[in-house]
Amino acid sequence: MKPDLNKVKTLAKDLTKTYPRSPREMLGGYVIAARCADKCRAFLLGLNGEYNYWPCSLAGLLFSFTGITPEQFKDVVATGVNDDELAAWLTAHSKVDDRQAIIQWNNQMRDMRLSEMTPQVQAYMEDYIPQHVPSHRPVYVYFDVYDLEEKRL
Repeated sequence: MKPDLNKVKTLAKDLTKTYPRSPREMLGGYVIAARCADKCRAFLLGLNGEYNYWPCSLAGLLFSFTGITPEQFKDVVATGVNDDELAAWLTAHSKVDDRQAIIQWNNQMRDMRLSEMTPQVQAYMEDYIPQHVPSHRPVYVYFDVYDLEEKRL
């Protein structure tokens, strides 16, 4: 399939004006994937603002688990696939075909504490959280950082 930025335009969020979906929101059976799609579509159109499609620690977790590369994901998103089509593509191209393994990974991601992350991500979050998360709101798990910053919690 060829890139079709006109189709992408009909699906993209302008991340200079709004937030991508929560990392908790699922796409194709995977947490993080819906947010990754939002950021990728916006990136393709130059509407990503402060959001990075790649490199991104969240997207890296998804790509590492599924075996899909950032380039493969971007190439399919650039064709203008909608969420249902992207979900089917993820299912077909993921190296993981065991539903229970996917459920376990999703729950591991939902429950991941900052102390369980790589030292590099912990160091990054040490500066990021005070700058972007309201000081009166505790961060219990990694996804809280984004949901608190983007006013979903």
